[in-house]
Amino acid sequence: MSWASILIHDGKPASAGCPQGKPCSRNPDPTIKSARMSAELTPSLTPHLELQVAAAKITKYASLESGDTIEFVERPHGGLSIVVADGQRSGKSAKAISNIVVRKAISLLAEGVRDGAAARATHDYLLTQRNGKVSAELFIISVDLVTQTLVVSRNARCPSLLRCGDAFSWLDAPAEAVGIHRNTKPAITELPLTAHTTVVVVTDGVWGAGAPNTARIDLPEIVRAIDPGDAPVQVVADAILDAALRLDHDRPHDDATVAVVKLMPRNYGTEVRRVVMHFPI
Repeated sequence: MSWASILIHDGKPASAGCPQGKPCSRNPDPTIKSARMSAELTPSLTPHLELQVAAAKITKYASLESGDTIEFVERPHGGLSIVVADGQRSGKSAKAISNIVVRKAISLLAEGVRDGAAARATHDYLLTQRNGKVSAELFIISVDLVTQTLVVSRNARCPSLLRCGDAFSWLDAPAEAVGIHRNTKPAITELPLTAHTTVVVVTDGVWGAGAPNTARIDLPEIVRAIDPGDAPVQVVADAILDAALRLDHDRPHDDATVAVVKLMPRNYGTEVRRVVMHFPI
């Protein structure tokens, strides 16, 4: 049931605190900017952080190929980016689309292109290659150690869930899928790196799980119940996917992917980074 589980450990001093559990805009307010400048000019007294990432995915019922693709890449100046794409329709054609999108975004991020520019260039590439006839929903989640921020870029109808401590909020600014309209741009949220911050990204197979006119998946309730604050990140991803499968009676009506990014206080004593994957073949 779990397609991939990824656990990456990285440590860097945190900068500013999460402002009242609310996301910062692409142009942060003066308070956050001042705090970031102060952190750069003076020794940081905040604890180091550990980045944890997990993903779980499953194909549409009776489909041999998933139209969702997820990859991650280390950023050239420090940090990590996770890219999730949901290709139009399902099966091999959707997989081909999502592969094009993820491959382009990953290559740009690996070359040091900023997230927003990478998302726009990926849109332009798909639009050119497929003449505006296919689309894909695109998510980029980055921990940028240069700007000391967590950046979430969305070109998707599905909202993403943000948790700062005990406060939950939705990243749901309108954003069109890539590949269709020429002036498409991502909705971007930027946050200071802060412990006990979690971002949950889901594709429409999870967000739309369940029969029409029935109760939809309740992401905040699932995260709150399964993670009091220190639960393993893979446990959170698996719990969300399991809930979506129950709503679909174990016959998912669409490709379903969950990606969870979590920042936790770092335990001293090791510099080892780890990646673990479970891939049924």
